[in-house]
Amino acid sequence: MNYRHAYHAGNFADVVKHAVLARLVEYLKQKDKAFRVIDTHAGIGRYNLASVEAGKTGEWQTGIGRLVESALEPQAAALLQPYLEAVRARNPDGGLKYYPGSPLIVRHLLRNQDRLTAIELHPEDAARLKSVFAGDFQTRVIELDGWLALGAQLPPKEKRGLVLIDPPFEEEGEFSRLVEGLQKAHRRWPGGIYALWYPIKDRKAVTAFRTALTETGIPKLLDIAFEIRPASNEPSLDGSGLVVVNPPYTLESELRLMLPVLHKALALRQPSRWSLDWLAGE
Repeated sequence: MNYRHAYHAGNFADVVKHAVLARLVEYLKQKDKAFRVIDTHAGIGRYNLASVEAGKTGEWQTGIGRLVESALEPQAAALLQPYLEAVRARNPDGGLKYYPGSPLIVRHLLRNQDRLTAIELHPEDAARLKSVFAGDFQTRVIELDGWLALGAQLPPKEKRGLVLIDPPFEEEGEFSRLVEGLQKAHRRWPGGIYALWYPIKDRKAVTAFRTALTETGIPKLLDIAFEIRPASNEPSLDGSGLVVVNPPYTLESELRLMLPVLHKALALRQPSRWSLDWLAGE
């Protein structure tokens, strides 16, 4: 419970995760039928980049700060536009003072018929999140352990949608909990889209995680890995990943346009790389 995303909001991992999240939501909007997004570890919703916490790390400066100043290739710029518009909506006077967390990015993109369920365990953070969405009938904020939500909240009544699982990875066993959580959720709602975020610090743990996902037998697993520097001698966030279950058929081609552009803007040291791998196909 010591983790606070305020120290890391807007860093490279947020940029990649939220850019992909926006593409998933945009895909769901292609049909008129309503959908629901469930965010299992939602945080406080909005982050002040001028805060003491953000200032201590300055991670946003080499994340969203770099991206908004980059000249983007036109096709990639068009794909990133929904995400960047959600960021700009929090900064109507220009510049970058606030960074929206995943619930605010999703909420910005929803249509009138769509719904968001934002789940946060920490009492203070849940209270702040509730204040952000006060009076918003399309958003429900629940103070709950996000891992429990993978049973209690699935399937949603809309029968269409997306589950973002973005744990803080501050406790032992989070990779195993991700695998177990996905299995539990997939049994209840096999047709949903799932996005599972993970850090790239311990390379052996990441390899074991990918193997464990493959061994679940769950089909349609697309793994996105994004590294900003070579492996460090001491454990540090050298990269991040996102496994998308039941990815839209458009996603792989979109990512092949977006990821090299994002990598050019955000990589800190070479050699570093990005990759797209199918852990399981049909």
